[in-house]
Amino acid sequence: MTAPVLPGAEPFSHDTTAVGPGGGVDSGPEPAAGGAAAGTVGVLLCHGFTGSPQSLRPWAEHLAAAGFGVRLPRLPGHGTNWRDMQVTTWDDWYAEVDRAFHELKAGYRRVFVVGLSMGGTLALRLAERHGADVAGIVLVNASVKPDKAVIRLLPVLKHLVPSVPGIGNAINKKGVSELAYDRVPLKALHSFAGGWHTVQADLPKVTQPTLLYHSVTDPVVHPSNSALILSRISSTDVTERVLEKSSHVATLDHDAEQIHAGSVEFIRRVAGLGN
Repeated sequence: MTAPVLPGAEPFSHDTTAVGPGGGVDSGPEPAAGGAAAGTVGVLLCHGFTGSPQSLRPWAEHLAAAGFGVRLPRLPGHGTNWRDMQVTTWDDWYAEVDRAFHELKAGYRRVFVVGLSMGGTLALRLAERHGADVAGIVLVNASVKPDKAVIRLLPVLKHLVPSVPGIGNAINKKGVSELAYDRVPLKALHSFAGGWHTVQADLPKVTQPTLLYHSVTDPVVHPSNSALILSRISSTDVTERVLEKSSHVATLDHDAEQIHAGSVEFIRRVAGLGN
């Protein structure tokens, strides 16, 4: 039986009054000034491996306040108990963000996808598979390759031990915590490794405008992941921004406001909404 969803790990959804016939369901804040124009835009947020929507909730609320439609789903096996992740796979996580993407696409003319860590991996996969239907992507410390030696041992190790110590809560800002598992389920990690292979192979298919953030010091995802992404994608509209003060979970760290403001500016520019 699946464990209950942890308080704070719930998904987040916000629709503007411009969504479809008769508007939409609003479960977020009122749009800020200029929201009527922004109401043509939807944004999908994808959280990271062993994390939860909590790590992106402030970002989602900021995007909603800017007048965008927002979906921040909880990935299968996340936000409950790490044992629930053992029976989920990369295909399950991708299917959930793909479902949310189609939901936004049905109600908004332009849909952007943003993600943290594995959420960035999922955002890249959506861009690879959906082409021009994805208007643009914003990546924060996205992961596209194995950085730890243990990954090579997973085919055997996953049958010997169920989990290893967790990777969550990599935040420099004092008093801030990420709602993430304290264990990494190895069967799920092995499945994620397959996702890396698929996404990395298809990086040249990414042609959308891209805003990429990466932390100078990241104990979870090495900055070489961002360098690999930038060297392989085919996008011509690419902006790289280095986060000097934040660790891996930059969306809850010292540079969070920079990410919030920069993503709104990027989305409005690409969508042709002006300032």
